[in-house]
Amino acid sequence: MRNLGSGSRSAFIAFAFTAVSACSSGPSGSVSPSLSTVGDLNASGVEILTSGGSVDFRQVKGVRQAPGKAGDAPTDALCRSVIGVPCYSPQEMQNAYGVSALLADGIDGRGETIVIVDSFGSPTIAADLKQFDSDYGLPDPPSFQVLSPLGTVEFDPTNSDMVGWALESTLDVEWAHSMAPGANIVLLTSPVSETEGTVGMPQFIQIETYALDHHLGHVFSQSWAATENTLMDSAGQQVIAQFEAVYQRARAEHVTVFAAAGDSGSANYEQDGATFYSFPTVNYPSSSPWVTAVGGTSLTADTSGNYISETVWDDNGAGGGGVSQIFPEPIWQRVLPASDQTLLARHRGLPDVSYNADPSTGILIYLGLPGLPPGYYLIGGTSEGSPQWAGIAADFNQIAGRPLGYLNAKLYLLGALGALAPAAHDITVGNNGFAGIPGYSATRGWDLASGWGTPKLAALGNALAALPDDDDSQN
Repeated sequence: MRNLGSGSRSAFIAFAFTAVSACSSGPSGSVSPSLSTVGDLNASGVEILTSGGSVDFRQVKGVRQAPGKAGDAPTDALCRSVIGVPCYSPQEMQNAYGVSALLADGIDGRGETIVIVDSFGSPTIAADLKQFDSDYGLPDPPSFQVLSPLGTVEFDPTNSDMVGWALESTLDVEWAHSMAPGANIVLLTSPVSETEGTVGMPQFIQIETYALDHHLGHVFSQSWAATENTLMDSAGQQVIAQFEAVYQRARAEHVTVFAAAGDSGSANYEQDGATFYSFPTVNYPSSSPWVTAVGGTSLTADTSGNYISETVWDDNGAGGGGVSQIFPEPIWQRVLPASDQTLLARHRGLPDVSYNADPSTGILIYLGLPGLPPGYYLIGGTSEGSPQWAGIAADFNQIAGRPLGYLNAKLYLLGALGALAPAAHDITVGNNGFAGIPGYSATRGWDLASGWGTPKLAALGNALAALPDDDDSQN
C-alpha cells in the first residue's frame, strides 16, 4: 500500500537489529556486549530513518544494532531485555498459532509451492534465506526460485524504494517458509514499483497471469495495495477489472490468494501518498471478494511462544479493515448477523482473517543487503501476515491432500455454523481507527477490525479440509 506508506506494499513498520561486530562492518569478529547504534540517534537513542520512497518510515520506530554473537539471531529474551519488546522467532510463532503440532505430524507444506509477488525483489535473498534458516534451525526449502518474466533492473542501494521492496521481499520469503518449511517458494518480481493508484499494477497483473499460465503454485501472497479511492477513475477501474479476472481464474484453478489489508487501519492515503482521506477507506486488492484479506493484531506470547492473548493492532499503526466502496457484499457475508449487516450496508467487508502485525510484537528477518549493516531486523505490519497465512494454506493443502483454493466461502460457512470457535482465536478487544479517522471495534465473532481472528492451525486445517470443494463459491 504503496507499501502501505507510500504506495506499494503493506507498509511494515520496522525496528532493526543487526547481529554484527561493533568493531567490524562484516559478520565476523567479537561483539561488544553494549548496545551500539547505526547512524544518527534521536533523544531516545533510536535512529529514525526517513524515506521518500516505498517504505513507510513515517511510522517507523527506528533501526539499531543489538548485542549478540555474529551469525546468531537475537533471542526474544534479549529483545525484551534490551528494548522492552518481543522479537518472536519462527518457533515461537509456530507455537503461538499451532504450526508446531502440524510439523510434529509431518505437515510442513511439502508438495506445495507458494508464489510471492513483489516489485524488484532483493539481490541477496537466496543467501539471506539460507542464513535465516541456518540460524533458526530451519531446513532449506526443497526449491527456491526467483522469476522475473518482465525483466529486472539493477539494484541501487541508495534508492530507498528498492531497499523497501528488498525488505518486503525478504520478509515475505523468510516467513512464508517459516510456516511451511517443506513447501517450494517462487518469488515473482516486477521491474516496476507498485505505488499508489494504478502505478505498477499492470505489471503485477502480467506476472500473476504468468504464474497461472505456468502453474507455478496453488498459493499466492500479496503484501501490497493501493487505496480503493485512488482506483475509481476509468484507468483504475480497468486495472481492477483485469485483476478480478485473474483472481476469478485463480479460484477456478484452486489457487488460494491472500492480500495484506494495510497498516494504517481505517485511514489510507490519497494519490499523493502523503495525505490521508478524511473518511474511512480500505485497500485493494484486499477488498476483492476473491482474495482472503489479512488484518493485523498485537500478539502476547511468552518466550516459548505459548499464546497468552491478542488484541487489534491499534497503537503505532493499525490493522487495515473496513467497508469497500467498490464491491457489493458477497453472498457468503450475508450469513453475518444484523449488527454487521448494518455496518456493511450491502458492501464487502474486510478483513477476513488476521495475524500478528504490531511492530511492538514483531518478528525478525535476516538481511545482508548492500548499503545496510548485515544482520537481523525487527519488523511488523500486515505484510507479516499475508506470507505467513500463505505458508499456513500450503500446510492446509497437505492436510487435505488437494489444493483447497478459494477460502472465503468456507471460512464464513464455518463461522456461521459456530465451527470456528475451536479453530480460531476470536479477537474481541481493540479498534482500528487511526490518524483521527474513526475505525471499527473488535467484537465477538467476525468484525471489521480483525475478521474471524487468528488461526489455531490443526483444528482450522481439518475443518477446512472436511468441506467439499466448491468451484463456484459465490453461488
